[in-house]
Amino acid sequence: MYMLEQTIVFATILLSLILFITGKWRYDIVALLALLIVTVAGIVSWEEAFMGFGHPAVVTVATVLVLSRGLQNSGVVDTMTRWLSYVGNHLTIQIAALTGLAIALSGFMNNVGAAALLMPVAIRMAQKSGHSPSLFLMPLAFGSLLGGMTTLIGTPPNIIISAFREREIGEPFSMFEFTPVGIGVAAAGLLYISLIGWRLLPKRKGTVSKEELFRIEDYTTELRVAEGSKLVGKSLRDIEAETEATVIGFIRGEEQFLAPPSLITLRTDDVIIVRADSETLKKLVDAGLKLAGSKEREEHVLKSNKISALEAVVKPNALIEGRTASSLNLHWVYGVSLLAVSRQGERLTERLGSIRFKAGDVLLLQGEEEALQKMLSILGCLPLAERGIRIGQPRRILFSVGIFGSAIGAISMGMLPASIALVGAAVIMVLMDILSLREAYESIDWPVVVLLGAMIPVGQALESTGGAQTVAAGILEVTGQISPEAALVVVLVASMILTPMLDNVSATVLMAPIAIGVARGIGASADPFLIAVAVGASCDFLTPIGHQSNTIVWGPGGYRFSDYPRMGLPLEIIVAAVAIPLILWFWPLGLSSP
Repeated sequence: MYMLEQTIVFATILLSLILFITGKWRYDIVALLALLIVTVAGIVSWEEAFMGFGHPAVVTVATVLVLSRGLQNSGVVDTMTRWLSYVGNHLTIQIAALTGLAIALSGFMNNVGAAALLMPVAIRMAQKSGHSPSLFLMPLAFGSLLGGMTTLIGTPPNIIISAFREREIGEPFSMFEFTPVGIGVAAAGLLYISLIGWRLLPKRKGTVSKEELFRIEDYTTELRVAEGSKLVGKSLRDIEAETEATVIGFIRGEEQFLAPPSLITLRTDDVIIVRADSETLKKLVDAGLKLAGSKEREEHVLKSNKISALEAVVKPNALIEGRTASSLNLHWVYGVSLLAVSRQGERLTERLGSIRFKAGDVLLLQGEEEALQKMLSILGCLPLAERGIRIGQPRRILFSVGIFGSAIGAISMGMLPASIALVGAAVIMVLMDILSLREAYESIDWPVVVLLGAMIPVGQALESTGGAQTVAAGILEVTGQISPEAALVVVLVASMILTPMLDNVSATVLMAPIAIGVARGIGASADPFLIAVAVGASCDFLTPIGHQSNTIVWGPGGYRFSDYPRMGLPLEIIVAAVAIPLILWFWPLGLSSP
């Protein structure tokens, strides 16, 4: 019976691995599919199928995201990033300061959030110093991953590992028990990135400015409705649907509109400002529109102080990902015009309405400031640089630091479990109006929550069927004749390899029970093996798609897939070389006597 159940679990994990790698379905859907398979097979009971969604680790991960938004709103992060303006123009020092700040922030807030907040800073540093943004953005992303290793709440793998340890020995890891190993690894990584790593990166074009990359003036045209035009009496929405042009402005007499109402119908002598390619412009001219040639008035509309042009990057798993501008109705629903799209540093020349957005794409958007802010929040995009718009308000810094610090103190002293302390801090931030309830819910990365809630029972199924012990026995058979330390190396390296193929959450959930099985097999403490899994699952330096921090810098940095292992593979080797001795020093194997 157990053999059959093990086979089903291994087959389910293999299927999940294939689907994760191919990317055919999003990872939360894949995780739910895996959960359904092991539940229908009777390996996980009906009653326990969705218990993972109430697991303390899930609650903690979600709450850390909320607190990260609160710290952002309060202005704490803005204050810290202003320090970067004092580092000068020496490239090595700039990269060291940027990466070091990412490491520091990621220890106490979500590492993806830290990378996203510092991206505009990195791009401005590149602009001012005249260097390619590719030299700044990958070090920033990797720094955010290194910083997550330093505390309990720095990254989901640490939170999950703590939960496995509590189940194994009845006591979770405390707030700073990851710190000795994490700080050592982060310090080694910072030295490598600052002195060597960035030199391995090619100087990609990246996204430096909308003028250089998108050349808006070549594609924005003012057209006047001639008498007898076929378009007289038609609505602006009909015109967009029929011609695939984007109407970004409308002028009637002295009235001027940006993102005008879709039901406005054209009259003779009306002027529309459109974003279109040459083929589409020809259609409009053939339909009775004339090139107006009033460049001054066009510029007046486009550069109105109420209008902003903003570059934004598509986050992984954002609502906008996989959809087109036409299907989203950006212009009519949000009052925002899409002017151009860049992918890996190159402007896409196909028709804007038909482009299917991918994570890492850079969008050039235009609209009123309030409309842009709303659109970014709802659709899941991150601003690359300020263009007359700010996300969040710097306020109540002392309150936010005090609330967050109190929660950290309560966790560190063992007064409250992490989930309870952090939920309490999040509730107080909402009550103190540091962030709104809407912002709190929006800040939660729900696909990650679903992934974790679904994968926890799958990981438990791997353990309950004896599958984890079977894998552990295989590891011991290979390493048993060498040394127990070799088994530790295998666990860490296996976690490193599995993470880019799955993601850090799934890799941790699957590797943790295996690590515990290896520890039992050699009569050692589970702690060093669990720490090894936590470190390995945080080392996602080989691909742009394995971790969201890597994905969000992919487009803005103009990186190619091969750029990541070029800088990331030596970093993974350094991490392993530094982590193993530190783990053995701070977390001895504690082998039992024969």
